[in-house]
Amino acid sequence: MAKKLTIKRQRIYEMENEEKKDENLESQEQTEETVEQTDVESKEATEGEETATDEESVDDIEKLRAEYEELKDKHLRLQAEFDNFRRRTIKEKADLITTAGEKVLKDLLPVVDDLDRAMESVATAQDVSAVREGLDLIVNKFNAFLASNGVAEIEAVGLDLDTDKHNAIARFAAPTEDMKGKVIDVTKKGYTLNGKVIRHAEVVVGE
Repeated sequence: MAKKLTIKRQRIYEMENEEKKDENLESQEQTEETVEQTDVESKEATEGEETATDEESVDDIEKLRAEYEELKDKHLRLQAEFDNFRRRTIKEKADLITTAGEKVLKDLLPVVDDLDRAMESVATAQDVSAVREGLDLIVNKFNAFLASNGVAEIEAVGLDLDTDKHNAIARFAAPTEDMKGKVIDVTKKGYTLNGKVIRHAEVVVGE
């Protein structure tokens, strides 16, 4: 009787152990399913984040590409405008060099016409004084032309020698005491253009 009771208890114990094993196994399976579910959700979230990041990266690249194209277009436009400006400037400079003396020569032509007429008159003139008067008018007209273009004669006679304007080519005895060291004669006139000496006056200085 005692032996049967022991066997029965042993079977009950084994059955309880089996039930516990089944419960543990079920709990383990549930845990594994939970872990797997968590892994899946985590993976899906990670993939979602990666997808969003990839989309943002694509948007950034497209934005940078658009900005690059815009800057490239502006650069090409500026370069084209500069090339046009450079060519235009070169042409203007070339035209200026070619026609720089056009106005001066055009203003000088009336004086040349007067000289031609004077030469014709000299060939047939009987009155020398009339020819001289005509030549005086031409000289005055020519001097007015020079003055209108900024050309002025350098004063010299009676002034102290100024090496910035005068070129002493000879020295002679001064006619008076106060003319010593001063210009007593001019052998070639000097001129300035808008205040700048373009030809020194060649002078004789008294001593």
